[in-house]
Amino acid sequence: MNLFEHLGRYLSLMRLVFRKPEKASIYHKQVLIEMESLGLDSMGIVAIVSVFMGAVVTIQMAFNVDTPLIPMYTIGYATKQSVILEFSPTIISLILAGKVGSRIASEIGTMRVTEQIDALEIMGINSSTYLIFPKIIASLFINPVLIVFSMFLALLGGYAISAITGLVAPHDYLYGIRAFFEMFDVIYALIKTVVFAFIIASVSGYHGYYTKGGALEVGKSSTQAVVHSSIAIIFFNLILTQILLA
Repeated sequence: MNLFEHLGRYLSLMRLVFRKPEKASIYHKQVLIEMESLGLDSMGIVAIVSVFMGAVVTIQMAFNVDTPLIPMYTIGYATKQSVILEFSPTIISLILAGKVGSRIASEIGTMRVTEQIDALEIMGINSSTYLIFPKIIASLFINPVLIVFSMFLALLGGYAISAITGLVAPHDYLYGIRAFFEMFDVIYALIKTVVFAFIIASVSGYHGYYTKGGALEVGKSSTQAVVHSSIAIIFFNLILTQILLA
């Protein structure tokens, strides 16, 4: 199947997904369930990656600042900018594409091959809305929370490694974090996060929904969901950076 055929079928599916739900109260509960399964269950890996990511960025910055002409607080400032603008929103979203995206695709794909989706449609339920819409809404709400959590832990990891290694004085690091702070940097990161969240949930839902065959095809759909979500995230990261920061 070529790119344009995939794109057309994806857009047609999204048109069905965003139709008016049959019973809104059911979807309210389902969104909360999805927020827990897709977001809160990912906090562990987000925390681990963020702490070590902040520590590594701080060490790299410290070793590259090897001249007395550059003030030491630059290390904290550069770490803050790297974490907020790129590492937390993009790298964590790519990790979530692997963890959350594969889960969504395999869950919906399993329902497709076991004919549970056919049963929903026989009962008169819009299966695409029922299965994919709550996951998209949950991701749009919970992913920005995970990214803000990631930013905090990454900067905390940088502070911890600066105190442990002595590469930069902790007070210089903290001054660099506070220096030249612009709220738009955080807003820019959250805009990217919302777009990435939609991509992860919708692309993964698409691949799961159109799974054909058996267990082997479910695994293949899960892999395609992760790959295509990651490619889309990288592509839209470039587009949004050009639009918002140019």
